[in-house]
Amino acid sequence: MSFTRRDLLKYGAAAAAVATGGLPAWRPASARADQPEKKQIPIGLQLYSIRHQAQQDLPGVLKAVAEMGYEGVEFAGYYGRSAKEMKQLLDDQGLICCGTHIGLNALTGDALKATVEYNQTLENPYLIVAGMGRGYTESRETVLEMADRYNQIAEQLEPLDMQTGYHAHGYDFQQIEGETAWDLFFEHTRPDVIMQLDIGNCIGGGGDPYATLRRFPGRSVTVHLKEHGGPPEAVVGEGDVDWKQVLEICETVGGTKWYIVEHERSAGDPMDNVRRCLENLQALRG
Repeated sequence: MSFTRRDLLKYGAAAAAVATGGLPAWRPASARADQPEKKQIPIGLQLYSIRHQAQQDLPGVLKAVAEMGYEGVEFAGYYGRSAKEMKQLLDDQGLICCGTHIGLNALTGDALKATVEYNQTLENPYLIVAGMGRGYTESRETVLEMADRYNQIAEQLEPLDMQTGYHAHGYDFQQIEGETAWDLFFEHTRPDVIMQLDIGNCIGGGGDPYATLRRFPGRSVTVHLKEHGGPPEAVVGEGDVDWKQVLEICETVGGTKWYIVEHERSAGDPMDNVRRCLENLQALRG
């Protein structure tokens, strides 16, 4: 059975991510006192990358992902599991949920209460809207209206130690009165609204991920590491992205607590692809 991202979003209210601080910060012995501290950021996997395998055997997939060396997972649907069941599956493999992808409707009206309860069970603070469609980018006014909606949601979540955020797609980088819809949106949202930049989607939409990460320091709490360019089978580290620069920004000024791998190319075996993504990232970090 084939599932689209929209199909998967129907399965759940929200997901689990206990990642509130990552691993201890470290400073190279050679670093000057005026240089920003770097930190070793844990790596999670967006399960949409291996959605068909997860649909068939979620416990087996989580076990395999943990054995690869991933420290957490981000959900895009829950495959019919309750929050208690899902938390147990994660605990069995020593995995943390580093976020969830949901629809904006799961954070509004009566649905917000259910979303919060699901995530409290899973100890997840990161409620990320997977996409909003091109409609919100029609004009400066529509972008600002959407920003106001997120601000209201963020205000409701703040007392609960939860955050909402938005995940990038190519259409977010279209120009509106001389700046991108993405920049306009985040210029008018509260600092605690997470800017989940998807590196590959940003480049694919004509954006500059390096400049965007720098422009909004501290907002990149979780970042999607997706390759762009290269051969059809290219995984993270084998295309056109300057990953050294991405990691440097995230580990100094980005405020990043989780790297989240997402691989959507159809070439190759999905499980092997996400394994190679992780291996390449680990090699890049040295």
